[in-house]
Amino acid sequence: MAKEIKYEAALAELQTIVRKMENDELDIDEMSVQLKRAQELIKLCKDKLTKTDEEIKKILAEK
Repeated sequence: MAKEIKYEAALAELQTIVRKMENDELDIDEMSVQLKRAQELIKLCKDKLTKTDEEIKKILAEK
């Protein structure tokens, strides 16, 4: 991903991809592209959550 997106935007995009897949709104070519995008979004969300968790733990340990 060239541009950094916020967690909420990534999650919303991921939910849109899942909804389209569940409703059979993607043809086979689109599905492949969207699955790759979903993988990127899942990694981004997971990384952001992990980083935030580490920051919170660090703050709490300092007090």
